[in-house]
Amino acid sequence: MTTESPRWVTSSYSGNGGQCIQVATNLAASCGVVPVRDSKNPAGPVLDFPADSFASFVASVKGGEFPA
Repeated sequence: MTTESPRWVTSSYSGNGGQCIQVATNLAASCGVVPVRDSKNPAGPVLDFPADSFASFVASVKGGEFPA
């Protein structure tokens, strides 16, 4: 069991427009999850995604599989 805390980051592409999420990818290797939260509500709920699923999602976004 790990006691590592999430290190939250916001995408540099967010442009500070208030429509952002934050992720804590530092837990992917040790816990197998990538926590995601709303940057406007850091004390609010956190969704934990399986690390492999999150990686697949990011690869799909980068590959242009989702229309803008």
